[in-house]
Amino acid sequence: MTLPTSENERSQTRRQFLRLTSTLTFASTCGHNVLAATATTAPAVTTPPALMQIGILLSTFVRPPLEARLDAAKAAGLLHIQLALDCVAGPMMPDKIPPDFAARIRRETTARGITVASLQGTFNMCHPDAAQRETGLRRLGVLAGLCQELGVPRIHLCSGTRDRTSMWRRHPDNDLPDAWKDMVASMRAATEIARQAGVVVAFEPEVNNVVDSALKARRLLDEIGSPHLKVTMDAANLFHKGELPRMAEILDQAFALIGKDIVMAHAKDLDRDGDAGHKAAGEGKLDYDRYLSLLHTHGFRGPIFLHGLSEAQVPKCAAFLREKLARAVAASARPVR
Repeated sequence: MTLPTSENERSQTRRQFLRLTSTLTFASTCGHNVLAATATTAPAVTTPPALMQIGILLSTFVRPPLEARLDAAKAAGLLHIQLALDCVAGPMMPDKIPPDFAARIRRETTARGITVASLQGTFNMCHPDAAQRETGLRRLGVLAGLCQELGVPRIHLCSGTRDRTSMWRRHPDNDLPDAWKDMVASMRAATEIARQAGVVVAFEPEVNNVVDSALKARRLLDEIGSPHLKVTMDAANLFHKGELPRMAEILDQAFALIGKDIVMAHAKDLDRDGDAGHKAAGEGKLDYDRYLSLLHTHGFRGPIFLHGLSEAQVPKCAAFLREKLARAVAASARPVR
């Protein structure tokens, strides 16, 4: 480097240095502000657990009050629950939350070391009566507010059906464009409720609903395009009539399409295709080795809830799920030859 020799050159150099210092100070301040803003808005980064967290739908235990149900879950070693509010008191989708409701849930779950991983918020998001859909969305807002009080991160949903009396019964109009349009409008509104509450809503692809496949689930996720809309996977609900012989192919395709968007999973079974599964895990035809392996290899470490079983079946099904999960994890750790 050549040093300045004249006074004029030295003055110019000093001015350049001062301008450079000012620019660097401004850039540093802006950078600090950007980092500070990012720190306040970005979600906290947490290390995911090494294994899936096995839990249960608390409504499996038909023994009020809430405290007795929680005792039964703890006795079974199932410390993660999906909670339907009718397990506490009143309707599953209330118009308002009674005083001290949240405090009771928090007190009783904390005392037993139980985590409420999700609230159950299913309503018919594609009901042919718009007033029914609006009522469901209003009540979903009530649930979202309770999530904020409890620190619960997720609400479980279904996409619904055109059937007027059951949101789990298929209707021929489910495949019509108007059904899709109404369901998307409901799901978009639900996602906005979730965004405002800082939670996630997770819908379940189900053969009797409008979103009856992983392909339609992918379409819905892309159409809404929000990090507050995710998927609950229940592999026993994916098989249309005649598809059971293609189980491996359909499971693989489903995870290829939506595996990265799964935040919850259900564990039940099926004895036939063309309908949702209604059997306890391990009591039907679902390939649990493949199902759990796909969940694990796609990075799912969230809660997997036992579902569709009686209380008497809980110990056997929990043991079955633990054994299958351990096998899936061990298989993924073996070196490829």
